[in-house]
Amino acid sequence: MRVDIYSKPRCSLCVKAIAVVEEVRTRLPFELYVTDILQSPDLFEAWRYDIPVVLIDGVPAFKHRVDAETLEVRIREVMNGIPIAKTVGQDG
Repeated sequence: MRVDIYSKPRCSLCVKAIAVVEEVRTRLPFELYVTDILQSPDLFEAWRYDIPVVLIDGVPAFKHRVDAETLEVRIREVMNGIPIAKTVGQDG
């Protein structure tokens, strides 16, 4: 299980998202990668208006804000073999 967060420096929403994901990681095992979109022109172009973006196994699952309870439910679904379905407003 892999969770990625696309972020950039001095982004208060990114700091909050990382904290929420880290909290969930205390209960569920997964690899966490935080990527600075300023280091990649392609990522910057794709996500500059939507950070933070949280991907679960490569599929965008959240942008702007992350809810711990919803994140945990979605990670458990993926762990049980259920594909990620985007929630309302999550058009990443």
